[in-house]
Amino acid sequence: MSTQSPFKVLILCTGNSARSILGEYLLREKGRGRFEVFSAGSTPTGRVNPLAMRVLRERYNLDAAAARSKSWDEFRGVKFDFVITVCDNAREACPVWPGVPVLAHWGSPDPAAVEGTEEQKYWAFVQVASQIARRAELFCALPEAKLLDGVAVRAVGDQAKLEGEATMKA
Repeated sequence: MSTQSPFKVLILCTGNSARSILGEYLLREKGRGRFEVFSAGSTPTGRVNPLAMRVLRERYNLDAAAARSKSWDEFRGVKFDFVITVCDNAREACPVWPGVPVLAHWGSPDPAAVEGTEEQKYWAFVQVASQIARRAELFCALPEAKLLDGVAVRAVGDQAKLEGEATMKA
């Protein structure tokens, strides 16, 4: 058992309306108090995508009614243990955070960019949520020493990506 306070995690995306919201709620749930999780965006849309909330509710039984799209500027000066980007734009624009947080990139395609029927859009959100959930599971499975190491945390994104590619080919 650890004496460590919950690890502080910030999940970043561009709009903070879909992927980072999914990451925030999924990691918070799967971490069961081990992580204090927040999300934000470089240029927030100002609203959470309803399909992200629907997927969290229907697929994971999570209530995301309190979710809101917010700027990463709200967290300036906060010391995080982990800063995880879930889109390439946020990765490129990620500011420097105080302390020495472990930085990781768990890139996923933007489900909000998918065009098509409502069902096709929903399915895109389901797929991205599944990918993020798998990364959260792998992250939560790491022992404290591996978490603090940082290398394993960054590898979580790579491992989940490889698993997803293998599944898609099968």
